[in-house]
Amino acid sequence: MKLATFSHSGRARVGLVHDDQVLDLVAAEPELPTTLLELIAGGPDAIALVKRAAARTGYRLALRDVQLLAPIPRPGKVLAIGVNYADHIAEMGREKPEHPTVFNKQITCVTGPHAPIHLPRVSSALDYECELAFVIGRRCRHVPKERAREVIAGYCAMNDVTVRDWQVHSPTWTIGKSFDTHGPLGPWLTTADSVQDPHALGLRTFVNGEPRQNSNTRNLVFNCFDLVAYLSTAFTLEPGDVISTGTPGGVAAAMKPPKWLVAGDVVRVEIDQLGVLENKVIAEPADSALL
Repeated sequence: MKLATFSHSGRARVGLVHDDQVLDLVAAEPELPTTLLELIAGGPDAIALVKRAAARTGYRLALRDVQLLAPIPRPGKVLAIGVNYADHIAEMGREKPEHPTVFNKQITCVTGPHAPIHLPRVSSALDYECELAFVIGRRCRHVPKERAREVIAGYCAMNDVTVRDWQVHSPTWTIGKSFDTHGPLGPWLTTADSVQDPHALGLRTFVNGEPRQNSNTRNLVFNCFDLVAYLSTAFTLEPGDVISTGTPGGVAAAMKPPKWLVAGDVVRVEIDQLGVLENKVIAEPADSALL
């Protein structure tokens, strides 16, 4: 199943995407939660209601008539993994890590699959990073790798947009990874039971149609199940937490000279079975200081 958060007539809703339509789930089944985070936290009972709603006629909208939002607009955590593909490790001149390189992206960076990416006022070193992300579906701690699949609600694409000069302001990387709009996520959540093998998915990035990244999740150093086991050893994972698994080679920072993103660029991130993010880079709006 493809579960989406979308806006229609000025209101955010939860939907089930099929082909070029989206089913308004709460309209079809009023017992369902009104947010996707609450829906996945509802577990099998909520999924059973989704399946019941899917069998009903009506309550469907054309995808072209709605605005897709980030599936989980405000996750409890956004955790990301650095240097997790061999080709990216090589192009950045790093050593293969012994343990996952974990950093936080602040939750306010999360934005929709077609929303604009801001070129910051304070930097021109703006970079893209195509990544497989997964969303936690069950509150969990100390999950063995063999059972990690059980706590993943589903998968989606993420663009771990990075302000490279600000990234090195701090060893934690968080500041350069967390600018507003620098976490496009989506286009929807493909449930785990619909993805036979999350570690056999092609992923690609294009900038204005020019190929920049082309790899496969089989090349992850630490895969999704490794990451669940590692992270849950330290702290509790909760429904709606987003873990972004790292980017392959081909980032702008590794080019000579770097091909930084500029206003007007369109960044397209594709992951097999999961869909497409397509975001236009715009100058950071002048009126964005006071919200």
